[in-house]
Amino acid sequence: MNKKEVGEIRKNFTDASGFMVMHRMLTAYIDPEKNVRCRQVQSCITMPEDSRAVWKDTLRRVLSPSVGKALTEYAFPNEQYAQGGTQQMLYQLLQTKLEAEEPIDAFLTHLSEKIQYASAFAFTCAYCTYTIRTKDKNDEYNETADEEYSFLLAGFCPANTGDDGFIYSEFDNALVKKENTELIVSKAPSDGFLFPVFSDRSPDINHVMYYSQKPNKPNLSIVEDVLGCQFLMCPKEEKAEFQTILRTVAGDDLNYMMITSVNERLAEVAADHKTETEVPTLDSSKLKDLLYDVGVSREKLDVVETVYQKTVGDAPLTVSNLIETKTVVSTPEITVHIKPGATDKVRTSVIGGRHCLLIDLDDPCVEINGLTAKLYQPAASEE
Repeated sequence: MNKKEVGEIRKNFTDASGFMVMHRMLTAYIDPEKNVRCRQVQSCITMPEDSRAVWKDTLRRVLSPSVGKALTEYAFPNEQYAQGGTQQMLYQLLQTKLEAEEPIDAFLTHLSEKIQYASAFAFTCAYCTYTIRTKDKNDEYNETADEEYSFLLAGFCPANTGDDGFIYSEFDNALVKKENTELIVSKAPSDGFLFPVFSDRSPDINHVMYYSQKPNKPNLSIVEDVLGCQFLMCPKEEKAEFQTILRTVAGDDLNYMMITSVNERLAEVAADHKTETEVPTLDSSKLKDLLYDVGVSREKLDVVETVYQKTVGDAPLTVSNLIETKTVVSTPEITVHIKPGATDKVRTSVIGGRHCLLIDLDDPCVEINGLTAKLYQPAASEE
């Protein structure tokens, strides 16, 4: 499911769309001991408008435009298609449109038994339909649609008591301590999923999209235990593995110029594919070409495939997850932050036997601790 397909569903996930209908909603509260304390299925059509608006806004956040980071597609392993497998349970929920008790109870039991969650939480799952408008040979929409995309959109929202604080009491005419013992369900889901995925503008029941509010700290329990999928690397891990590959391949040749050149080349690849629907990725072959472009020797390039396979296997790396937004040069005593586009103003050199970092300045005046100062102090004989 690419950026364009996610964007289409996200754009139409509003009451004003006219093509999307949220029919029914399952809500449940799971306590810290992972007991299902309550559950309810409601018709979204008869639900109070203010409640429906809040839930719709909550679930819409699961459709993050950040595909490849916050929103990741997973394939169901073969065992999840068997009786009691997650794919089968989700498919039953989809087919029964959240109208049958048994599939709902089965999934909530599975959820409460498998999930690892830091607090109590509310689980909400909506059964929705989207009318897919087809296009003719002139790339214009037809008046009638020939397909309907039915899907489940779910969110996990943490529930906590509010922070204790002070409130103004008219009775005491003073600020008094207020202790809040009521559980408040966050409107921002920490995790969520979309099933089935919307691929090539059609449903694909073999895949599920997983959402994480914190891409670098996903809930592995939801991916592996609840959804039953094999976890892929998070963005932080992808970058770490890429750095391992680069360090292993380049070895002693790894220097400032090579590192910044690789980062600039990755940024160029991302920019070149910015308007495309598919997220650009990097495999061993593309990485070999990239390293050749930045001057890595042919001898070292010969080991790229082996090192890549040993480090990440056959999994491609997402280019946007590998790019550094700024270059940081650091020693135990000094750290220099360099913005994109300014890496060419910094050079390394050996002067008088000492390793030096040289910074070209367009203006001899710089700011030091908030004060504008000149770096060059003329000698007494020059004054």
